[in-house]
Amino acid sequence: MIRLLRDITVVLSILLSFHKVTGQEITILDKVTQQFIPGAKIYSNNPEIQRVSDVDGRFQLADFQGCDTIFVAYTNYHTSSFSYAELSEVVWIELTDAVLPISDMVVTASRWEQDKAEIPSRITKLSLKDIELQGPQTSADLLESSGYVFVQKSQLAGGSPQLRGFGTNRVMIVVDGVRMNNAIFRSGNLQNVISLDANSLERVEVLFGPGAVMYGSDAIGGVMDFTTRRTRFSPDTMNSLIKTNVFSRYSTASNEITTHFDFNFGKQKWAMLTAATYSRFGDLMAGKYGDSAYLRPTFQSGSIDAQVTEVNPEPRRQVHSGYDQINIIQKFEFKPVENWDFDYMFNYSTNLSDVPRYDRLLLDKNNDGNLDYHEWSYGPQKWMMQKIGVVYSKKNWAFDQFRLVAAYQNYQESRHDRKFGSTSTRRQFEQVHAVSVNADFDKEFGTKSTFLYGGEAVYNKVGSNAYRESLNGDQLTINPRYPDGSTWQSYGVYSNIKHAITETWIFNGGIRFSLSQIQADFDTTLFPYPVVSTTNNNNALNGSMGLVYHPNKNTQLYLNGSTGFRAPNIDDIGKVFDSEPGSVVVPNPDLVPEYAYNAEIGFVKAMKGKIKIDGAVYYTYLKNALARADYIFNGQDSMLYEGAMSRIQAVQNLGDAYVYGVQGGIELIIYKGFSLFSSISYQKGEELSIDSSAYFPKSHVAPIFGRTALRYKQRKMRFELYAVYHGEMSNEDLPLNERDDHVYALDENGQAYTPSWYALNFKASYFFNKHLSMNFGLENMTNQLYRTYGSGISAPGLNVITSLKGTF
Repeated sequence: MIRLLRDITVVLSILLSFHKVTGQEITILDKVTQQFIPGAKIYSNNPEIQRVSDVDGRFQLADFQGCDTIFVAYTNYHTSSFSYAELSEVVWIELTDAVLPISDMVVTASRWEQDKAEIPSRITKLSLKDIELQGPQTSADLLESSGYVFVQKSQLAGGSPQLRGFGTNRVMIVVDGVRMNNAIFRSGNLQNVISLDANSLERVEVLFGPGAVMYGSDAIGGVMDFTTRRTRFSPDTMNSLIKTNVFSRYSTASNEITTHFDFNFGKQKWAMLTAATYSRFGDLMAGKYGDSAYLRPTFQSGSIDAQVTEVNPEPRRQVHSGYDQINIIQKFEFKPVENWDFDYMFNYSTNLSDVPRYDRLLLDKNNDGNLDYHEWSYGPQKWMMQKIGVVYSKKNWAFDQFRLVAAYQNYQESRHDRKFGSTSTRRQFEQVHAVSVNADFDKEFGTKSTFLYGGEAVYNKVGSNAYRESLNGDQLTINPRYPDGSTWQSYGVYSNIKHAITETWIFNGGIRFSLSQIQADFDTTLFPYPVVSTTNNNNALNGSMGLVYHPNKNTQLYLNGSTGFRAPNIDDIGKVFDSEPGSVVVPNPDLVPEYAYNAEIGFVKAMKGKIKIDGAVYYTYLKNALARADYIFNGQDSMLYEGAMSRIQAVQNLGDAYVYGVQGGIELIIYKGFSLFSSISYQKGEELSIDSSAYFPKSHVAPIFGRTALRYKQRKMRFELYAVYHGEMSNEDLPLNERDDHVYALDENGQAYTPSWYALNFKASYFFNKHLSMNFGLENMTNQLYRTYGSGISAPGLNVITSLKGTF
């Protein structure tokens, strides 16, 4: 009997041991968020075995029995290594973010994913984790949080990004591979970027310097490439990958309430994603300590027939600045076989209310105590994009990968203004239909050379109308902002090569040829245009060359030279509008493209895994620069427009301009989860004045600005204590047309200027478990009253931000 029991015990022990080996599952987690990581790569080199974690981040340890070393890897995480014995004692593996990487996969420079360590350009990247920690209210705020992008705001529903002294229609916005810039992107500040939902973004990349070879017209200062949340497939055949995120945020400075959800359903061959965000912003409360010129002492009230300028009992409250917005994204992706990938995206954004043009509502040009405008607002800005994409990956003589992207965009905006005492409202409406097709090819030759080539076609049609509306609703047709029915077309072909000359030297070079055409008909019954119709045809040849040097794996040095261009668009050639009280802009059909010539040298250096330093010095020369200046129209320098005698101006090829500057950054690992990050940007720019044949400060060139952050990251939590800062912009440093602008403070001599400022901020995230997390933020902790350069609205004062997120 004893012997029988002993034999049974031995058998049970063997069975239990066998079960432990064959049945042990290990789950892969993100160390901070504690969320599963599906699709992680688990592999061994001896013997060669590779597996992928399932939808719950799990894999079977028994598959690796007898392996020497087992590696666990996932994009943007440290690769971890274990022995089989070590893994047999655990039930989960926590992966940590890669620290101080020089290498990182980016797409902006070439439209295909490449290692930025092999690219001779400066690129900064914001990941989903960065976005979630910062909790930006808009995509403009997100860009600003990078520390390298300067953002101007004319109103709360605004945000005009500026890159290296260029802004608005001289920087490119790309959304999931499709250019957002259209035929009416203007030289004045733009708010189009806020149509993108910051809460539905996966990644943002910013390429600094001309990107004309890959992106064509407008990419002079740089390219901002936004990637919306990707659809995610199930990594295994048995289970569906289902993931839902829901969060709500409240911030005190604007009484903001934001609610967001996204839902992903993925099988092995197809997946779908739905995302929606609603935001409501009240009137923004400015800071307490600073220049009183940035307060709101009075505001407009009363009906159209009883207009009143009232004293504001809370001058820090920027009355008439709030707005509402909604964003919706729907995606489908289908991979029927390994070589084919099809995707469709629908993206829709609109304001649910009018958007007050806050800087115009502050205007009191004659200082009589009555504000000049009783109403000035943008109507709901609507943007819809539909995109179909196809990727085919199979090596042949012509390409290794081929991608075709076709997109349709419909953009609508309107303007509504009524001067104080007026009994009628001017209403202007614009609509752009934009169709684009991009074809991109990728071909590798051996292990040293990659050849990229492709083409682009863009077609825009502009609709524009306007009228004056009286108290009783009667409408009188007036001249529109743009020639109705005008078209803008652009076509381009490009090629680019990357070649490893040696193990340490990499050459990059590219060339692009572009054609553009404008056709516009003018209604001379509404405005005395000098022509009835016009056609403007232009072409441009652009190129880039660069060298990257890697003396070792922790060092990158690069040098590049490139050109960029901007072809005139409908806004340049055909616009009629009052740019400011006393001035009217008229059409000028005789424009040619402006060309940029850029040189840059930069470096990245990581030392002992503890510190990384990077920097870049650049110079950009702009030939045939397009700018607004006084103009003779029909033999006159002034005309009666909208009841006021106004100085005539037009967009013209004035001559030239230049910008030079320095960008630098440092990252330092301090101790056990603590790190320090700091960035600085300095730029200087001038443009030629045809009136005096002298150079004066160029518009959109920001003063010195930067960001310094102390970061802490540990299991279940992370926080960031940071300061943002901005140098003084004296009156003599302001562009000539801004030196008497009402949005600025006044110095001791009574001249307009922007004081220097700083703001201290704190952001934190805590992850209770894999399903629930909370964010908390304190912005402008010292309650500073300030405005960024060129902005018409003051920054938020002390702002408390809280949000709660559920993941299922």
